[in-house]
Amino acid sequence: MKSTRVLVISDIHCNIDALERVIEDAGHFDAAICAGDVLGYGPDPLECINAMISLGVNCIAGNHDLAAYSGDSSRLNAYAQAAISVQRQLLKQSQVAWLGRLPASLALELGGVKVSVYHGSPMSPSYEYVYPEEAGLRTEEFLEFTGADLLILGHTHIPYLIRLGERLLLNPGSVGQPRDGDPKASYALLDMDEGRVEVIHRRVEYDIDGVADRIRRRGIPEFLAARLYSGL
Repeated sequence: MKSTRVLVISDIHCNIDALERVIEDAGHFDAAICAGDVLGYGPDPLECINAMISLGVNCIAGNHDLAAYSGDSSRLNAYAQAAISVQRQLLKQSQVAWLGRLPASLALELGGVKVSVYHGSPMSPSYEYVYPEEAGLRTEEFLEFTGADLLILGHTHIPYLIRLGERLLLNPGSVGQPRDGDPKASYALLDMDEGRVEVIHRRVEYDIDGVADRIRRRGIPEFLAARLYSGL
């Protein structure tokens, strides 16, 4: 039986340059999953949503996506609020409607593997941050709660992979706003075959200068341009 290859991304944050480089680097894949936050921080909301639609990505809503859809950004910091305000002015109604259709979580079966996807955590799908140390302590709790063979989280912008026997907890890191000290776009590829999962974590360089320049020209805070260079 042919294995199923799955692209796993998260936290694109309106960075189309990083997203395009990830797609190019990934090559062929049979399905794609995004663990939320297509919107937020960056300059390219239309392009990133259109890419999600054209690729047929299985995508959930992140906290920035919810803020962009609802117009309520009160749970975000001042920099993120400013970015969402700019992005909402650029979105077309069809793209706003797409954001409104994003589910809070996903449960899929791919290659004989039960996959659950949350932006934050199973207990707080859109908002809880699960950093690597806590993830190590709560993997069994999360997997039992979801019944998943593979649980995918986003939100922290920090990649990690934790194994519990044959079951896995994965955060692919951030495509558009890494925060682990490496500015390169972060993503994962999964090879699934009869219930087995091989995870390949990859990093890819992209044109940070171009994205930072567009952030400034959009009137989005300089801080969000500068932090792209540090990956923090």
